[in-house]
Amino acid sequence: MDNSYESLSESVKHFYIPSYVLSPESEAPALTIAPPESPVLVFVNSKSGGQLGGELLLTYRSLLNEKQVFDLGVETPDKVLRRIYLNLEKLKEDDLARHIRDKLKIIVAGGDGTAGWLLGVVCDLKLSHPPPVATVPLGTGNNLPFAFGWVRGKKNPGTDTASVELFLDQVLKAKEMKIDNWHIVMRMKTPKEGPCDPLAPLELPHSLHAFHRVSSTDELNMEGCHTFRGGFWNYFSLGMDAQVSYAFHSERKLHPEKFKNQLVNQSTYVKLGCTQGWFCASLFHPASRNIAQLAKVKIANKNGQWQDLDIPHSIRSIVCLNLPSFSGGLNPWGTPNPRKQRDRDLTPPFVDDGYIEVVGFRNAWHGLVLLAPNGHGTRLAQANRIRFEFRKGAADHTFMRMDGEPWKQPLPMDDETVMVELSHLGQVNMLATHDCRSRSMYDPSTPRHQDSAEEYDDNEDDSVTEGEEFRKFGAADTFKIPDEVDISHLS
Repeated sequence: MDNSYESLSESVKHFYIPSYVLSPESEAPALTIAPPESPVLVFVNSKSGGQLGGELLLTYRSLLNEKQVFDLGVETPDKVLRRIYLNLEKLKEDDLARHIRDKLKIIVAGGDGTAGWLLGVVCDLKLSHPPPVATVPLGTGNNLPFAFGWVRGKKNPGTDTASVELFLDQVLKAKEMKIDNWHIVMRMKTPKEGPCDPLAPLELPHSLHAFHRVSSTDELNMEGCHTFRGGFWNYFSLGMDAQVSYAFHSERKLHPEKFKNQLVNQSTYVKLGCTQGWFCASLFHPASRNIAQLAKVKIANKNGQWQDLDIPHSIRSIVCLNLPSFSGGLNPWGTPNPRKQRDRDLTPPFVDDGYIEVVGFRNAWHGLVLLAPNGHGTRLAQANRIRFEFRKGAADHTFMRMDGEPWKQPLPMDDETVMVELSHLGQVNMLATHDCRSRSMYDPSTPRHQDSAEEYDDNEDDSVTEGEEFRKFGAADTFKIPDEVDISHLS
């Protein structure tokens, strides 16, 4: 019998999947198995969270059928899901298999890049019954788990049996939410000289696996152009925050032994932010790298018409945000007060309204405002399409980041414009706790304008300037100064 089904506790049986459903080589058991209330497939990035990923993998395999728990370092999710759904199709006359297909859920344990990888696979496979996804926070930012209520406090998730059973119980009780997913296209004329492929820190991150040159038969292909495409679920950012993230990822991959705990990671982020001028950007950051100098930005308004988006010249980083979580659980958009909602036609950041929030930052001090009550960045727009047209010869490269994974993007220096366009693609299913911060525009418990219960910001741009005294608010990987770090010693 698979993993001693008879010896499993009744609570664990809610999640159990027998081997014959997972693999065509296995035979159906002779013993009757009760239809599981919440059957799960578990994907673990065993390299995430230091030792936590490996420990979590062992715990899940000890609790469930080990064949329903997968190490992403050994087998990729696209191969696993294709094999399982092909087998489910062969078993469509089997009552238990059909029940499992209809009730199936996915748990993914890893960072935001790992979660985005899994979501991308589920989306690309175009499954007839796409399973909703729950995320276990093992990364640095953990924005997806923050957005859907899977992070409790600042502690890493427990890997012992009791902690995993508690998480499974939360999955059992979780609600399903649809969230928007976004398509990204980057196109440039074939340069006369020099590369144009995205440059990742040492290796291409998982969230960029789908970000590839389109084939000659793809409808997006244009003669004489290099065209890349991909997708994201949480955010796309451009500018200095992506530059600091790129430096951090490069350093961590070159010297993984130096990144053993959260404090070290945060301290390194601060040091890199300082050495690259993110805290004193007006002094150390060339004006040519300001977003307004680097690119012309256009958005499609709510009527579908393209219009220029005015970017203040002080803005050095733009975040296009799909979920209310960025840089370790912060909400750059905040909640506009009723007057701003009316005057600027703004809304709270719903995760399923087909619009993306566009927020600007001047520097890291500006980002610290997010840690204050009702703090937010510079709200630039809400749109269902946004286009960046990089100015001819403005720079030989820029930095971009998508769902936590950064890359350095070479830009041709001849007379051709590089275009990056984000557009609404569709929706995927997530699992969320009932008290999560993400809000649906279709949820009757979420008023459209949230007039009474929310505290609203009073100023359009509650910013902190360089040289102004700041408080050491809570925690955020890109912007935070940990209490234990003396900034005067950073160089």
